[in-house]
Amino acid sequence: MGSDGERREGEGWRATQPPPALEELLDAVARGDRVAFERLYDVLAPRVYGVVLRVLRDRALSEEVAQEVLVEVWRSAARYDPARGSVPAWVMTIAHRRAIDCVRSAKAGGDREEQVARMQVHRPFDEVAESVEGRLERERLRRCLQGLTSLQREAVTLAYYGGYSYREVAELVQAPLGTVKTRMRDGLIRLRDCLGVER
Repeated sequence: MGSDGERREGEGWRATQPPPALEELLDAVARGDRVAFERLYDVLAPRVYGVVLRVLRDRALSEEVAQEVLVEVWRSAARYDPARGSVPAWVMTIAHRRAIDCVRSAKAGGDREEQVARMQVHRPFDEVAESVEGRLERERLRRCLQGLTSLQREAVTLAYYGGYSYREVAELVQAPLGTVKTRMRDGLIRLRDCLGVER
């Protein structure tokens, strides 16, 4: 009798328990689980965009950098170490670092232009190369976005750049929630493949 009651109670708990912890989702992402990435993205994308926007103060640039951050999360999920902090802390650290790098890159570009104009000092090659590499990476991301279908691009843009949840995107584009999730998942996978990101 007691065991039946415990079983029923346990089943009820399992039916109503919260979704898997972010650590579990990230672990699944590290194994190439697309559904896990979709769920992780749904939780973290708006927060990533918010962190980047606070640093860059430029919506368009923040959208690009947020996209880069989430691609990096997909690519480097296996390197996450729970002993060094929570998943949100790890992801937001990546986002903040990327945003700061972007600011430094822009400042370095401005400094270079000023110095060239004065015909004074040339920037070291590696700093120039780093700036060029960042610009090429952003251009590559733009090209990859153009390679998505218009429906995929719309869904990904609204979620990443607009900070909307799946449900909000579904309402905005007047499509079923499942359809929107599929568009975003497939769009992100195509982006990953286009960018040459390994699982």
